[in-house]
Amino acid sequence: MFLENNNSERKRGWVEVICGSMFSGKTEELIRRLRRAQFAKQKVEIFKPEVDKRYHELKVVSHQGNEIMSTPVPSSSNILLLANDVDVVGIDEVQFFDEELPYVCSELARRGIRVIAAGLDMDYTGKPFGPMPQLMASAEYVTKVHAICMNCGNLAYVSHRKTDNENLVLLGETDSYEPLCRSCFNKKTIK
Repeated sequence: MFLENNNSERKRGWVEVICGSMFSGKTEELIRRLRRAQFAKQKVEIFKPEVDKRYHELKVVSHQGNEIMSTPVPSSSNILLLANDVDVVGIDEVQFFDEELPYVCSELARRGIRVIAAGLDMDYTGKPFGPMPQLMASAEYVTKVHAICMNCGNLAYVSHRKTDNENLVLLGETDSYEPLCRSCFNKKTIK
């Protein structure tokens, strides 16, 4: 079902997912797409999980230092409540959201909104992370970006945790994680 806009034209929504390991440029690509939408005079709203306060409480910030204002939310259902009268919704760190996020993204797209979501596709153990598998399966467009393996220089496959902390969610940077290719990850984790 398509919604009618003020010009009686059909407004079509869809879902785009940007995924990959840490340090692969996911947030950088998200910011780039959102800035292009803003440049085109589209109304954009950006969300991130409240738990992500690494760089800034109110901004989505890439490892390269690029940033864009955002609204931190405690759960994905808040996005539906706050995404009113917009053309594009950006969502960063989607792996930290609850399992309702794929439904939220589909509902926004049904309303005629372009949704651009970015996050880790796998956790530090190499398993699918949070709502990402279902979101990727239901999205119209999926872009997988890659970091470079810190051991051998091949394309990275996973974000390997360098610490002994076994909590699934551990916000960190290069002190806690390193991107590794499949072969190097297997060498470090399979004993």
